[in-house]
Amino acid sequence: MEAGEVIMARRRKLLVPGAEQGVSNLKAEVMRREGYSVDPERPDDVKNEVAEDLGVPLAPGDNGKLTTEEVGQVGGKIGGSMVREMIRLAQEKLSKQN
Repeated sequence: MEAGEVIMARRRKLLVPGAEQGVSNLKAEVMRREGYSVDPERPDDVKNEVAEDLGVPLAPGDNGKLTTEEVGQVGGKIGGSMVREMIRLAQEKLSKQN
């Protein structure tokens, strides 16, 4: 690695072992409700469709030329939708307990 070169390898791991399938299912369901076609076996592919809708030039492979803002638009659309759904589910569960 040369001076000034930054290598980022971020691997986010879920705290609950085995929760990957549940998170993938949630992403697929949420994005389907948002109007995107989602293959339940490949829910991460929806980011390409979201990027296209937002005008972000996301391509398979290296996207190192994308700005942080562009990447954030795509991730924010997906993640924000998932967070809203998780909050809705939690509120629903809490209201049933009371």
